[in-house]
Parts: sequence; structure tokens; C-alpha cells
Amino acid sequence: MTEKKSVTFKSLLEILMVSTRLGLTSFGGPVAHLGYFHEEYVRRRKWMDEKTYADLVALCQFLPGPASSQVGIGVGLMRGGLLGGLFAFLGFTLPSVLALIIFAIILQGFDIGDAGWIHGLKIVAVAVVAHAILGMAQKLTPDLPRKTIALFALAVTLLWQTAFTQIGVIIIAGILGYVLFKSHTAVADNRMTFPISKGVGYISLALFFGLLILLPILREATSLNWVAMFDSFYRSGSLVFGGGHVVLPLLEREFVPTGWLSEEAFLAGYGAAQAVPGPLFTFAAYIGAIINGWQGGLLATVAIFLPAFLLILGTLPFWDALRRNSNISRALMGVNAAVVGILIAAFYHPIWTSSILEPIDFVFAAVLFSMLVYWKLAPWIVVVTGAVGGMVLYMIF
Repeated sequence: MTEKKSVTFKSLLEILMVSTRLGLTSFGGPVAHLGYFHEEYVRRRKWMDEKTYADLVALCQFLPGPASSQVGIGVGLMRGGLLGGLFAFLGFTLPSVLALIIFAIILQGFDIGDAGWIHGLKIVAVAVVAHAILGMAQKLTPDLPRKTIALFALAVTLLWQTAFTQIGVIIIAGILGYVLFKSHTAVADNRMTFPISKGVGYISLALFFGLLILLPILREATSLNWVAMFDSFYRSGSLVFGGGHVVLPLLEREFVPTGWLSEEAFLAGYGAAQAVPGPLFTFAAYIGAIINGWQGGLLATVAIFLPAFLLILGTLPFWDALRRNSNISRALMGVNAAVVGILIAAFYHPIWTSSILEPIDFVFAAVLFSMLVYWKLAPWIVVVTGAVGGMVLYMIF
């Protein structure tokens, strides 16, 4: 690890500038983000060594929430303390937040129900999520027990659609992982320390669980829309294992059935979120802005990212012990397998059922998928092609 340095305004400004540049240029999803971070923070600026970065990435993969955002926050924390973590988060996140809020405000001035370009963006979502499923399934369900857990999660999530289904699936999958993978042992060959005290860790974890319990109670006790919004986004950000794409079914079931926004508007925003750099969790800013303007967009952003911030602050001081605990590692193997099933369920509904309506839609989705996976084109090119192609299909057919 790099040696400790005093935090100055200049160093904080540097963190903000570097993370903002990453927030403007980091396309391609969480795995690509981690590659950008490694190039900038480890190879170019040498803010930390290879082993420290790898251990930080391992911690963020272990936690629920947006892994790439949590790695960025962790780098900022280790470089500049609490303010450094905040500045790193703001720089990496705000560019896409502002872009999606502006998109939402513009979109509200149009009738999007029959817009061809909107249908094209929905087909983009088919290609993107299909790609995510293939990559995650290969990594997280390599054996028969984990494939079976994924099948269980898929079936339950599709057939029993309630607000608590996915929480229950994740808990059951964790128990199954603990029971089924007793031969697995956690391996950690080096000890590590972080510049965050255990006291800060305890306070952050207390806030994380306290808000998770308190917000639903406040929501029931009051009729304030902003409390209900904050609760929905905070809960979604707290319960997502597996990265940004998995937040889709959580947010869809929080906001579409309740009438906060239409399914067309939801999927249009999801498609647009692929065209901007930065974390996919900023999709929440779009939903918030559709519901309540730019104020709703900012509220949604704070609510969905707050769990990630509290969790990285809360677990950094204890990570060395946690990563050596084989029981936790086994449970997480089951949880990660369930994530694959949840994502496949979301792929079927609402994405496939509302996007692939004709044979030509399937053909266009296959073309977009090939552009993304086989031809290795940049995601923004795929999104623009989807929007333009949707308009062409609308005029022809």
C-alpha cells in the first residue's frame, strides 16, 4: 500500500478532477470501469499497489451494490479520507446523473408510447441484458448446484412477484450456499489495513441497517411522496448483488406496477442509460426526474447510492477478517448464483415481453447483440444504432 499522506485541498481537487474524467469517459459497464480504474489509479498514478487494488475489488464484489462505484469510493477513501471518498463518488457519478436527468426532462415533453426510437432503445435493452446474463452465468454458475439455485431463483421470481420475493430468494440462496459448499474454503494470503477506524465502521453499518428498517416504517406512517421515493430507491440499492443490471427488476417492481411511471418510460430510460458513461445505478436519477423533476432525480441518486457508501465505510475496517471466513464465502456463492436467475427472470419480463413483438424485432435484437458481443463496438454506438433502427422500423413496418 502507498504510504500515508496528509490530505490537502490540492489532493482532494486532484481526486475530483481524475474521477470526473473517468466519469466522462468510462463506458462499457462495471467490468470495464474496473479496468479504467486500474489503468488510472494503479498503473498511471500509482495511488496504490496491485495487491491493495485487487483486495479492494474483492471487497466490493462481496458487498451488495454497484461494485465499480464502491471501488471508486474506496480509492478516494484510501487516498483522501472521507472527503476523498465523497469527491471520488461525485466525480465518477455526476456526469451520467446530469445526462439522464436532462434526458428525462426532455422526454416528458413528448408522447413516447408509440415512438419508434423508444422501441429501438427497448430492443437495445434486450441485447445488453442478454450479454450480461451470458457473462455472469459463466462465472457465477459453473457447476450443477449453482445452476439449480439459479433455476430456483428464476422460477420463484417470475411466479411469485411481490415486494419481498427477491429478499427471500437471496436469503434462501445464501443458506443453500452455506449448506452445499462445505468443501469450499476462503483463501487469503496477505493481511491488509485501511485508513478507516472501526468506530466509523460501526456507525456506518448501524446507519445502513437502521435506515433499511426505519424508512419503510416512516413510509407507512406518513403520506409524503419523497419518503416513499427515498425508501424505494434506498431499499433497491441495499439489496442488489451482482451489479447494475440486477437493479432493473428491483426498480421495475417498485415503480411500474404502482403507477409512478409507465413501462415504456422505464425501458426507454434503461436503454438511454447504456449510452452514457459511469455507473448504471444512475438510471435511478432518470426515474426520479420522470417522477418529480430534477429534484426527484437528485433525491433518487442520493438514496440509491447511500447504501453503497455506508457499506464500504462500514466494512473496510473488518474486511481482512471477513474475507478469511469460509462460512461467509460459501453463502455468497449461493447468493451470486441466485442473482443469475433473478436477472434471467427480468430478461423475460418486462424486457423481452414488451420489446420483442414481431420477428423483425428479434432479428434487430440479434444484430445489436452481435455488434456488442462479437464485433466489440462501443456501447454508445449500439444504443444510437438501436434508436435510429427503431425509427426506421417504425416507418417501414
